Amino acid sequence: MKRVVSISLGSSKRNKRVETTIRGEQVVLERIGADGDQKRMRQLFLEYDGQVDAFGFGGADLGLEVNDRYFPLHSVRNIVAGIQSPVVDGGGIRTVVERQTAQRLQNLLPPHPKRVLFCVAVGRYAMVRGFVDMGYQPLFGDLAFGLGIPVFLRSLSTLHLLARILLPVMSRLPFSWIYPTGEKQEQIVPKFGAQYSWASVIADDFHYIRQHLPSNLEGKTVVTNTTTDEDVALLSERGVSHLATVTPRLDGRSFGTNVMEAALTALAGKGRPLSTEELRTLLDEEGMTPSLFSLTQ
Repeated sequence: MKRVVSISLGSSKRNKRVETTIRGEQVVLERIGADGDQKRMRQLFLEYDGQVDAFGFGGADLGLEVNDRYFPLHSVRNIVAGIQSPVVDGGGIRTVVERQTAQRLQNLLPPHPKRVLFCVAVGRYAMVRGFVDMGYQPLFGDLAFGLGIPVFLRSLSTLHLLARILLPVMSRLPFSWIYPTGEKQEQIVPKFGAQYSWASVIADDFHYIRQHLPSNLEGKTVVTNTTTDEDVALLSERGVSHLATVTPRLDGRSFGTNVMEAALTALAGKGRPLSTEELRTLLDEEGMTPSLFSLTQ
């Protein structure tokens, strides 16, 4: 049996452990939150190092790839310095699967205006390109959701310029300045209602979507990653019509891409993170596609 542990900067209230079968082999998937405490997160990696087949790095990214350029996030990479077990943050799966998300949802969703809001597009760049390729008009909230500057971008070229200028600086800021961690993940401060209302599809990391969730999302589709039963109930209460998760739901929970990438890394048994092409081959064999749920039935 393989063992995968995702250690997250997020809230421990979202901890979960399941046993499942992937590619014919039993796998234990466990998620442990550090409540926004980077020292605690480091301690957990050290405690489990060598006892697991692979780690997921949750609640943050070790780096971001935008327009074929990789930007390491120095503010969190030191957390896993010297760790011997393979550590992955889900970026490989996002590159492969999220690029195809819009295309795979095309015939599953009811007719709607092709308008998509990304809260922080640099963190979901592969999905951004997929929606743009399918003819969606995008709205990028990187400045608003990430830095609190109420300015929204509408073009890929502007997003690329923003990434080149700001990501080298932001990569060295305390991560809590740019992403809700710990107890902040439980708070909702409604903002940017006009932008949520404009979009027919709202796509991003769920904590970014939830952070400023308005009271009325009637008829919207949310495309995201990790969701619990409570998250699904919240979206349903606010009128969301459909929920799509990039990874499959297991025992009432869609685990993050870092967990699923760690599971494939563990099953491959190479003792290292898998390349994008290795992941692409495994994902094609596994047939991983977005899970779509109607919340209005």
